[in-house]
Amino acid sequence: MAHLPSNKTNKIPLLQKAAFGSGHLVNNLLPGALGVFSFFLITAYGINPAIAGLLAAIPRFFDALSDPIMGFISDNTTSRWGRRRPYIFVGAILSAILFAVQWQMFEANGSAYNFWYFLTFSVLFIFANTIFSTPLIGFGYEMSSDTKERTRLMGIANSVGQISWMIVPIFWVLIANKDLFDSQADGVRTLSLIVGFACLLFGIMPAIFCKENDVSDADSKAKITFKELGNNLSLLWNNIKNMTKNMPFMRLCGATFLVFNGFQMVASFSYFIIVFYMYNGSYEMAGTVPAIFTILGAFLTAVLIIPIVSWMANKYGKRNAFIISTIISIVGYILKWWGFVVVDENTAVLFNDVILQIGVVKFSLEMPIILLLPIPFMAFGLGGLFTLMMSMTADVCDLDELRNGLPRREGTFGAVYWWMVKIGQSIALALGGLVLSIVGFDAGKSVQTLETMNDLRIADIIIPSLTAGLAAWIMWNYKLNEDEVSTIKEQLEERRTVKKLKTEKNVI
Repeated sequence: MAHLPSNKTNKIPLLQKAAFGSGHLVNNLLPGALGVFSFFLITAYGINPAIAGLLAAIPRFFDALSDPIMGFISDNTTSRWGRRRPYIFVGAILSAILFAVQWQMFEANGSAYNFWYFLTFSVLFIFANTIFSTPLIGFGYEMSSDTKERTRLMGIANSVGQISWMIVPIFWVLIANKDLFDSQADGVRTLSLIVGFACLLFGIMPAIFCKENDVSDADSKAKITFKELGNNLSLLWNNIKNMTKNMPFMRLCGATFLVFNGFQMVASFSYFIIVFYMYNGSYEMAGTVPAIFTILGAFLTAVLIIPIVSWMANKYGKRNAFIISTIISIVGYILKWWGFVVVDENTAVLFNDVILQIGVVKFSLEMPIILLLPIPFMAFGLGGLFTLMMSMTADVCDLDELRNGLPRREGTFGAVYWWMVKIGQSIALALGGLVLSIVGFDAGKSVQTLETMNDLRIADIIIPSLTAGLAAWIMWNYKLNEDEVSTIKEQLEERRTVKKLKTEKNVI
């Protein structure tokens, strides 16, 4: 017998929004902490930098393969607990445990042993994280059928997720604090346990508190069995090919690829410019300024930018809100030319020894005020991107159901979307290193030439501005607006009602 769509309201209770947001906190905290901790594979565990690069790249390969498969599995799962929640619950527990376990290495074991130990548990962690994150993304797409409520949900989720990026920069300071830990390796081991426990606690919240609305047809789902593995993979491949014909979805993927990876390509440049241009290569003088620069960006994104973007989306439409946000972010990138100033006796007014203390960690806020100028403008870039794109992807899932019928494929759509993001991120990081090489930046030198730093500053502005501009151009002809989404919703409800009546008639 076919699974009938449940009656559901379009309004998502605040508790469920907060629980879904806690999942996104974990979804940001795990990769953020992984990025920081991976730096210490070289300095704390004595692993060769080239080998450390392999340790970062190999798990990404498995990650790219597993995402679409996991999305397909969760789309076609039938259980008494739903098709997403069991995976989120189990995946959160496994991800938290394996994240902590992969960092329980000791220098005395030697670099060869640590290499194989870390590689093994890193691959296992990637699979566990896929079990958690891929169904979580698909879950958010189906929690409401109202296009504006979807934007509010994704706005809250991304605001909560930004908390992770306020926490992650602090790890650099904590691990290097000799008053807290005997060594950097000791700091990594201890903090990984804390991060793992926090991710376990917050990661299971969506599975416990969020209500799952399954509108799929049980009879049309693939059979998730080893016997049907070949047929399932063939169906998955056909699903992905069909998605490439969905032009609204392709525009969302293309725009995200450009905005996010343009930002990622130059993400490290701000740190180098602050240290080597503003403070003339002195890490001591730069102090916690790079961390504060990052934390303030995440803070403003969470408490100011995302609410503004959500309001713009519900007032003027998601497409228009994206284009406006993207143009504002370009203004922020350009303002960095004047925001990054050389710090000397002639520098403009400084903060007067304002100290921010979090536990035993002190952050000095003594920095040029003008450095704060670009931050709120740049924050519109990523703040608007994922809030709007995730909401619009949910709309695309409605269009897909209207065109292709059931089952709905939120998990597969989410997996393909994030697969493109991850592949793009790998390319962006590689290209970022190439740009550093082209401009002549040498991290081994404490002082860089003025020509090198100026070229780096130009690249830091032009690259994200160009990719953001191209993204706005791609979205200019995005046709799936709020009126069309509302029409699609009405057509789907009519189709489901007719099917329900036919099913009830057959039962009688």
